Amino acid sequence: MWRHPRTILRNAVAACALPQHCVLCGTHDPRLAVCGECIGSLPGRNAQRCPVCADLASGAQICGQCLSHPPRFSHVAAALSYRFPTDALVQRLKYGSDLTLIDALAGLLAQRVESEPRPDIVVPMPLAPLRLRERGFNQALEIARVLCRQLQLRLALDYLRRARDTAPQAMLPWKERRRNIRGAFVCEANLEGAHVAVVDDVVTTGETLNEVARTLLRAGASKVVGWVVARTEKP
Repeated sequence: MWRHPRTILRNAVAACALPQHCVLCGTHDPRLAVCGECIGSLPGRNAQRCPVCADLASGAQICGQCLSHPPRFSHVAAALSYRFPTDALVQRLKYGSDLTLIDALAGLLAQRVESEPRPDIVVPMPLAPLRLRERGFNQALEIARVLCRQLQLRLALDYLRRARDTAPQAMLPWKERRRNIRGAFVCEANLEGAHVAVVDDVVTTGETLNEVARTLLRAGASKVVGWVVARTEKP
């Protein structure tokens, strides 16, 4: 059921005003929707990852996929692994409209990227128009707002947009995702020489981020990186 963004935000504010309990363990914590102990136990925080795509990699070496097929983006920084209970938190935010989780997830991402080279602009991953109408908010945008406020970075809201609706990537076999997303984004801004960070909640195959990077590079960006809350590791 579609809900107006103001309704969703009002519900989130009301939830924050009430005594807060960790959504994972139920412990009272007045600061965040996820308590410090549960945050510390989330999977993948210190995992060794490919320095390009952020998939798990022994010794943090560049993985074979990135060596044989280098992506358009330069680097992905992932705060967590997309498995339980991280997946439950992300799904609760996206499909349960629990915006109280944004501060915790954005904070984890901020901790992960605070030592990264500072980008000129931060761009949230655009949501398909149909899904934006259904959901009422873009979780990548809300995470990016908090992240940019914490790290004092410039958030560019209108630089990148979806040119058309596409089938949800999660519903497609991995091999079909590149074709599904091809040509789905438009950037009409002049990004000449800009270092751009793209914020998203989850990266799986990297095809969506790769297509976004291709679009931004064509608009003049010199470097595109992905900053994501969670990375789905390949089996």
